[in-house]
Amino acid sequence: MKLPEPNSRCRIVLTGGPGGGKTTAADLFRREIGEHVVLVPEAATLLFSGGFPRARETLAIHAAQRAIYHVQRNLEDVKSAQFPGRILLCDRGTVDGAAYWPDEPHHFFDAVGSSLEHELARYDAVIFFETAAAGDLSIEGGNPIRNESTQEALALDRRLRALWSKHPRFVLVPHNASFFKKISFGLAVLDGIVSELKCGRRASRPKRKSR
Repeated sequence: MKLPEPNSRCRIVLTGGPGGGKTTAADLFRREIGEHVVLVPEAATLLFSGGFPRARETLAIHAAQRAIYHVQRNLEDVKSAQFPGRILLCDRGTVDGAAYWPDEPHHFFDAVGSSLEHELARYDAVIFFETAAAGDLSIEGGNPIRNESTQEALALDRRLRALWSKHPRFVLVPHNASFFKKISFGLAVLDGIVSELKCGRRASRPKRKSR
């Protein structure tokens, strides 16, 4: 018997190609609105910075992406259990692995025993930060585990967007030559969605019966 997923709603994904600013936006928002959201860190960064090998061989990529998928799901479940009253702000989500998979996306979902539709349904909203590579800008950003070229970043951005844009509540934060303006727009979008989810959560709570 399959157990129900804890707190399967009220999850927002920040995603996009490398160097899009999603992690910066997540950290800034958490500092400002910390009492309403809890940050779920990027599983790939945790794994690779902790010593998990990052290789370019196909079988190695398959193994890494399966590991990232399961770590991501379990990170979300841990945060759900720790903070049941808060909205999860996820730095990437379980769909991302399909874009990094060397084969067709459906092969990734087959490998982890799921589907695109099932994984999209885990999240309430998707905010997509377009990669800075779209403006031919550097994507390095001080992340030591990032190894994509500008062209690879653009290709990943397109693959990610094609997958995540199928979510009914998908919002694009396009590239802007001004990083400040881009992040400001992304934060405004995020604030609006969090406010909407907070209101929805309050409305769904059953009213106490008066004695």
